[in-house]
Formats: sequence, C-alpha cells, structure tokens
Amino acid sequence: MVLDSSIRGVTTEQRRSALRRLLQAKRCLRVIEAHSPISALLAERICFDGDGETVQYDAFWSSSLTDSTVRGMPDIEALDIRSRLPNIHEIFEVTTKPLIIDGDTGGQPEHFALNVAALERTGVSAVIVEDKTGLKKNSLLGTSAGQRQESITAFCHKLRMGKAAQVTADFMIFARIESLILTSGLGDAIERALAYIDAGADGIMIHSRQKKPDEVMEFAARLQAIHPGVPTVCVPTTYGQTYFSELETAGFNIVIYANHLLRAAYPAMQTVALNILKHGRTLESEEKCLPIDEILQLIPGTK
Repeated sequence: MVLDSSIRGVTTEQRRSALRRLLQAKRCLRVIEAHSPISALLAERICFDGDGETVQYDAFWSSSLTDSTVRGMPDIEALDIRSRLPNIHEIFEVTTKPLIIDGDTGGQPEHFALNVAALERTGVSAVIVEDKTGLKKNSLLGTSAGQRQESITAFCHKLRMGKAAQVTADFMIFARIESLILTSGLGDAIERALAYIDAGADGIMIHSRQKKPDEVMEFAARLQAIHPGVPTVCVPTTYGQTYFSELETAGFNIVIYANHLLRAAYPAMQTVALNILKHGRTLESEEKCLPIDEILQLIPGTK
C-alpha cells in the first residue's frame, strides 16, 4: 500500500517553517479554524476550482474559543496552551499544513516564554497573543465584559520575553491589538502596532466588532505605509460580507476564518439529535448525515 501525504506527514521543521515560506510566496493567505483532527482533515483537503484557479486553505487556526467550546468550557483562558497541545499533536498526525495558535493574553511573561518554547518544539508556526490584561473574555463581547488593555510597556516586555525564548528563526509571534474592540481608537492601535513591532513582533493582528471593515482597512493601509514588510492579520467574523479579495487589496497578508467549522457543526448535530427523538427513527435525518461509505473513505487506511 502506498501511503498518501497525510499519512506520511511532514517533519516538525518543515511544518513550522511553512508559514514563513507561504508569506513570502503569496500576497495573502487563507486560514481556517480546526478544532479537531477530523475538521483539520476536511480543511486540508477541501478546495474550489473556479476561473481556472484552484483555491484552498493555506493553514489552520487553533482557536481558544472553539477549543474551549468543544470541551464544554468557557472562553476565559481556563484551557491553557499546555492543555491544548495534545489536540494539536493529533491534528499534526493526520495533516501537513502549518498552524497558527490563538495564544489569548499569553499569561504572565515568564509563562508566555515557556509556552513559546513548547509551541516551537511541537511544530506550530506562529502564536497570536492579545494585548489585554486580567480575566480574559471573548473580544466580541467588547467593553460590556469589563475588559482592559495591557499597557504598551508591559505588553512589549511580554513580546520580548517570548522572542528571547525562541530557538529557531521559523517561529513567529504576532501581536493582536484590541484598541478597536475596546474603543480606544485607531490612533492608539497604530501607536501600539509600532511599539510592538519595535519590541520584536513578527506581525500584527487587528480585531474589530464593527459590521463593516472600514476601520480595519484604514489600519492596514496606515501600517503598511510605515512597515510594508510586516504581515498584517484580520479576522472578518463580524464583517463577513467582505470578500477575501477586498481584504487582500486592502493590504492584509493573512485572513483568519476563526470559528466557522465548529459553528457549522453544532446546528447540524442539534437538528439530527432532535429529529431522531421527534420521529423515533433515523430515516428523516439520513440526508443531513455523511454516508457511512464516505466516512470509510475519508480516513486513509480505514478501508
């Protein structure tokens, strides 16, 4: 039997360095959330052929929100990075694409440095750490959850400690700026971005709760004018009407679809479970389920 690439896999070094290579080769990357090995397998294999071009996802996103949700835990950093590593190991067992992890606040600088070392050894390509302090709450809750931003000085110290913990030049630390989430304004976001880059951040993620992408696009334009070589990241969860091509044109280098696979799976499971109770049989739910034959073909080596 000839093993396909997902079984043969890639080395830790090949996977860890892949994101940097992709950023050099492509103007903008598509990244999608993967909360389990099966969702990562789907994301790795799915593609779309249109207008003479094959479009696919370039990397995975390990989301603290979805990792917590599948374990029935709140998204308050209760599930730390060390607890999430076994799931990443299992994803890496069956896939080949690079992975970016949501590092939440990073915790104490000393803890962040240890986690950077662990992630790098695992083969993760990048961590995105947000500049909030105190009990972490989901950013889409905005100011209603009493969230506070870390001082620029303290967050820069955390970034420097993380960078000092690296062994290779492959691993990247992206600074996630919450200024627009917490209504501190675009000026504050730019000030923080410049300081974080000076502190060693390899890239900047800008987050927003707005329904339109205007403020993140303005941020990208202003930052790219000053630091054109620094990767800029966005997460269009609330401005989902915006096309990838528009974000690419605006200057973004990575677009993360941060929670959609889990959000799609839950309503489907809920509907099927309810229909089985309602009808007393599974026939009415079969059309919403993957056929058994396809499941047997989905995982290499099953048949």
